[in-house]
Amino acid sequence: MNAADYIALESDFGAHNYHPMPVVLDKGEGIYVWDVEGKRYMDFLSAYSAVNQGHCHPRLIEAMLEQSKKLTLSSRAFHTTQLGLAEQALAQRFGYDKVLFMNTGVEAGESAIKLARKWAYEVKGVPANQANIIVAEGNFWGRTIAAVSSSTDPSSFHNFGPFTPGFTKIPYEDLEALEIALANPNVAAFMVEPIQGEAGVRVPFAGYLKAASELCRKHRVLFIADEIQTGLGRTGAWLACLHEGVQPDVLLLGKALSGGFMPVSAVLASDEVMLTLKPGEHGSTFGGNPMACVLSMTALSIIEEEQLVENAAARGTQLMHFLKSLAEKTSLIREVRGKGLLCAIEINTDEESPLAYEICLKLMQEGLLMKPTHGNKIRLAPPLTITQTQMNEACGLIEKVFLSLS
Repeated sequence: MNAADYIALESDFGAHNYHPMPVVLDKGEGIYVWDVEGKRYMDFLSAYSAVNQGHCHPRLIEAMLEQSKKLTLSSRAFHTTQLGLAEQALAQRFGYDKVLFMNTGVEAGESAIKLARKWAYEVKGVPANQANIIVAEGNFWGRTIAAVSSSTDPSSFHNFGPFTPGFTKIPYEDLEALEIALANPNVAAFMVEPIQGEAGVRVPFAGYLKAASELCRKHRVLFIADEIQTGLGRTGAWLACLHEGVQPDVLLLGKALSGGFMPVSAVLASDEVMLTLKPGEHGSTFGGNPMACVLSMTALSIIEEEQLVENAAARGTQLMHFLKSLAEKTSLIREVRGKGLLCAIEINTDEESPLAYEICLKLMQEGLLMKPTHGNKIRLAPPLTITQTQMNEACGLIEKVFLSLS
């Protein structure tokens, strides 16, 4: 079978809920992936930051193989040898009392909302069924009914109503709007991405996160940081919130928490928040399974021992320096922005223009994989294992494509 055959199979038998780049990947290693014809590409999407450790990291393969021979799943009906160890590793790494393991990022978001509501009723004293969650416009934390109910993106919510009540939407980066919304005594939490990834890598102004967390504390509201994409070294710090010294009340992690080997997510919080959950009130058959726990501990140790946080900071500086230089050479670029190895190029067109997609097609032909988001924004997020030499090579390809179109 060739690439066209595989693409046709997906079209014939799969739901048409994605619009992938026209490449069929067959294997991956480090920052590279290969298609079915054997062509090699640099991966500058990293499965939306799920493979921070690089594709098919040998330590993760070994950990998965070893655990697969012992025990993969028992459900939470029984204790296992790995769950407590993994919970301890996460809690101590990030400074929290308790950890709730789930699977996907959107499950972590749903869990955080349930926790915030439970806390609001049982600790803060909000009247029954009146708890409110503040979210930022442009947010993206998944596509469940609650997630699309909190969305301002028509592609997420159009024709999916009726919607879940209890969300107040305010502009991102708007502290005045946040304080007005916080005046509602029934607010349980403010849930926000430290950098809005799907919206095109929108980086807030310096001090925004710190000020927002302080406002939440002032009004006795939980500050929930959705670090599913920005966490685990992606922005040049273990957490994007740490750039401003912010310790969220509730922290959401996922994606790279398993290094891309399986869906693993986690919610971290204090005893005051987490212990509002009682047996039977929340759970997941696969959440916290032994395989997920072993992979999570290994994924964290790889980030630390291979100094991937520090490398993300250094390579991110290298990438942003290049992008700013490139923006001065071509009118195709309206703006570049980012932090660490989560960067974006905003193309100088409207969101309906196909130009960003066409640029990604040309980059693909050169051996560099990226994909537009919101029409005219191209996200750049290679694995955190990328070297200086590899980054130089990628920058050369980007410059070649952009200048050829200028």
